[in-house]
Amino acid sequence: MFCFAFWNLENLFAPENYAEREPRIASAVGSSLRGWTESLFTTKLQQLAKVILAMKNNHGPDVLGVCEVENRYVLEALVDRLNAASSRVYDIVHADAAKDRRGIDTAFIYDSAVFSVAPESIFSHIVIRRTGTRDITQVTFRSISGGKDIVALANHWPSRSGSSREESAGFRAVAGETLAYWHMRIREELGDDVAIIAMGDLNDDPWDASVLRNANAIREQGDVERSRSAKFYNLAWQYLSTHCEDHQGTTRTLDGSLYYKNDGNLFDQILVNRSLLKGEAGYKVHVDTADIFTFAEMVDHRAGYGPIRFGLPDGDAAKNIDESGFSDHFPVSVLIEQHN
Repeated sequence: MFCFAFWNLENLFAPENYAEREPRIASAVGSSLRGWTESLFTTKLQQLAKVILAMKNNHGPDVLGVCEVENRYVLEALVDRLNAASSRVYDIVHADAAKDRRGIDTAFIYDSAVFSVAPESIFSHIVIRRTGTRDITQVTFRSISGGKDIVALANHWPSRSGSSREESAGFRAVAGETLAYWHMRIREELGDDVAIIAMGDLNDDPWDASVLRNANAIREQGDVERSRSAKFYNLAWQYLSTHCEDHQGTTRTLDGSLYYKNDGNLFDQILVNRSLLKGEAGYKVHVDTADIFTFAEMVDHRAGYGPIRFGLPDGDAAKNIDESGFSDHFPVSVLIEQHN
């Protein structure tokens, strides 16, 4: 059984004095990284690794999609820590192609003892809009044990920040259309029965038009199973109410994978195609295992507050950093079985 997961790592930037930072990125993020020391960067990696390795019953995920990573350097630093603390042999899929103002990327971390990746199967799909945005990273994972392929796409759709939800909705509609287009193209190239999983921080909820209509990711599992067209089943509907324990030992019900002004949003989603639902290409998703991943140390005890975030110093680390925190998003995950 393979664990596929996704996590927004919340501003995983290299330390403030990182010599190879692009000038445009340094200009865009310079003030927020003031005080982002090597020590804080290391602590952030330790906190992220603690969560990642706790997934799949403390074995870590087999494939983890991530977003809000600055570059390959920070991914390699994280993978080094994961490998040193586990029996995993994690590697990276990363295409440094994001045109986002802050340069943050999508990527994958995967166990190279479980899956192989052919370089020619890695694509970075441009999401076209007037201003820079994050691309969609696509890769084909081939299982070492069975030689079966599954295509994965990591997404980080344009943010709602800086404008109203309505004003920025068109940008996410374009991202949804881009995902839907490549869903169709993958099927044209690899066949209708190819196994496809898309995951990411979509910055919209499962019931928003960008997801439902533009990405064609719907709630009705049976409709996807019967369809011969490129539709996704959205597993986020499976984890609308997740029960968890907060860090003070109180059982809570989460209604989101992140919280903003005490309101939960289900932005972190996993989408699967008909092939994965029906087991047509050697993989079958276990729908009922889709979940928001938490453990008590990650969850704030205040109602409607959600994940305990790590933060960025923005010139005042003492005020803006919580070294016991992790990210402003919870991870999401699902189990996928391989069969003959």
